[in-house]
Amino acid sequence: MRAVRASDGIVRIESIPSPVGPGVKVRVSSAGICGSDLHLVEANAVGVTLGHEVSGITENGTPVALEPLAPCGSCEPCIDGEYNLCQLGGGMIFGIGIDGGMADEVLVPERTLVKLPAGVDVANASLVEPLAVVIHAIRRANPGPRARVAVVGGGTIGLCAVAVAKARGCDVALVARHDHQREAGARLGADEATGHFDLVIEAAGSETALTEAVALAKPGAQVAIPGVYWGPVTMPGLDMCLRQVSLCPSTIYGRHAGGRDIDNAAALLGETPEIADSIITHRFPLDAAVEAFEAAADRAAGAIKVILQP
Repeated sequence: MRAVRASDGIVRIESIPSPVGPGVKVRVSSAGICGSDLHLVEANAVGVTLGHEVSGITENGTPVALEPLAPCGSCEPCIDGEYNLCQLGGGMIFGIGIDGGMADEVLVPERTLVKLPAGVDVANASLVEPLAVVIHAIRRANPGPRARVAVVGGGTIGLCAVAVAKARGCDVALVARHDHQREAGARLGADEATGHFDLVIEAAGSETALTEAVALAKPGAQVAIPGVYWGPVTMPGLDMCLRQVSLCPSTIYGRHAGGRDIDNAAALLGETPEIADSIITHRFPLDAAVEAFEAAADRAAGAIKVILQP
């Protein structure tokens, strides 16, 4: 089968054996290119098939998204129910430590399957994964239903944050670099950022965005950090301390009293079809993966979420 891999900073389509063994085989319908994929390719840190934002069809014809994790199940965080903090770290994530879904097929444990609500197009359902990242982050921060929320960053995570916060009943503002990102945010209900906010979501993953997020926070407010810093960052220490702003980082997604974040994300995508319409900007066939990665890297040219469709 075809699979997207990378070496020496170059994305390639390779022919590899179809997966075999225990688990559920999923014929891939959609695989999103995440900012972390771009970073991993650039850093030459990929030894597996890429792709952790994945949806497809099982062999019995069921459309699904995937929770692309294979935690060990035996370490202390796993036993405590916080499998997102598994000792395996990135090694448990499909597309990072395990072969992912930028391929014709992927073989996954049954526990990873996320049943899609009626009306959700499986070709859009790779968005379930980034939505789950944001649902987890906002759940940790736990803003009130009428909280004023600002989102810094207009990429996929930022726009998902707009949608999730709006669904919680919050007033939401967006700070974004590009016009097309601001336009997408407006379609999802975001206003321009004025004043200070009860919760600020730093969705750009940069030092400058963190500084801006802290500056937008009210005294005593929180800054949620759903993204990844790939190296050390300098914090706006004086501003943060004088106004007692709390930082609330999060990683991936998990389970809570109401179920899995990933299932909540699938439900939200079903309730809010404008999420896919606003965020997905480009679709490429799998054979055009090189061009797709080039498009995903060029935010100024209009890309938000770029999807591969085998």
